[in-house]
Amino acid sequence: MGHIKRKRPRRGSLQFWHRKRASRIYPRIRNQAETKDVQLMGFAGYKAGMTQVFYVDSRPTSPTKGDELCVATTIIECPPMKIMGLRLYKPSITGSAAFCDVLSDAFDIDLSKKITLPKKKTEQQKIKDAESKLEQAPEIRLLVSTQPKFAGFGKKKPEIFEMAIGGSDIKTKFEYAKTVLGKEIKASDVLTSGQYYDAHAVTTGKGYQGVIKRFGVRRKVHKSEKGVRRVGTLGAFTGAKTWRVPHPGQMGFHTRTEYNKQVLLISNPKENEINPSGGLINYGVVKSDYILVVGSIPGPKKRIIRFTPAIRMKAKYQTQAPELQSISLRSQQG
Repeated sequence: MGHIKRKRPRRGSLQFWHRKRASRIYPRIRNQAETKDVQLMGFAGYKAGMTQVFYVDSRPTSPTKGDELCVATTIIECPPMKIMGLRLYKPSITGSAAFCDVLSDAFDIDLSKKITLPKKKTEQQKIKDAESKLEQAPEIRLLVSTQPKFAGFGKKKPEIFEMAIGGSDIKTKFEYAKTVLGKEIKASDVLTSGQYYDAHAVTTGKGYQGVIKRFGVRRKVHKSEKGVRRVGTLGAFTGAKTWRVPHPGQMGFHTRTEYNKQVLLISNPKENEINPSGGLINYGVVKSDYILVVGSIPGPKKRIIRFTPAIRMKAKYQTQAPELQSISLRSQQG
């Protein structure tokens, strides 16, 4: 008899390596789409739950064109964000380095839960200093703080992160940053219904797990030595690491990006009711503006989700918002 080749697909994807915990609970964005328009490149909201939406398919090349579809959607509550400052970057040996910050004098008291607030008002003076340093700065970003006190799940401590500004001219970006400094930005000012965006989030954490749950390895026979719920060999003893062999370790709480998520609706509970009877399980009641996103989004409820313009979506594939027929308000209380 000839040799029978044994099939053994590798266990676990090498797309993400290594599988370590995210450094913070809200995601860091390292790459963004480019645009000629001077605008805020993205928004952030809190994952509230999921529901069903009924709408008429209006895509011209769709086989279900004209039919009513039922689609699972994720509810993201988006309280207005506040522009608390701007930051200039200059090139350095290790990459871009921040060298000048301008903070707005219009601070919310809730920011004291996150940072130490300055006692003196120095906004105008720092704007003049930053303007004189624009020649050294090829990049400018906005410092943005969330306002979870307007959301429906009782959080008060805000998140602070950077947001990119679209455009190519640094002076035009700086003028735009000055106009929005200290002001509130709503989701409807940045996002558009029917368009596609990339969702950045930190996935649900599952802690330290073994190879069976983490990589899908099969259990060994019950008479195996040194354990059943483990791999048969850990590979060679020599070498820096045996990364080709499944190992126990951290599972979940990873920074992940899902591309091309379509926003179906941008609204508020007064215009379009979204809260089912009894509220959303493990979240509460949506009180401020919200968006409906087709499909699921990484992470548990109450976690912040960041949206940026789709980096892999061509402009010709952007579509108009479909005509919604109804939103399911069926109670989720058991």
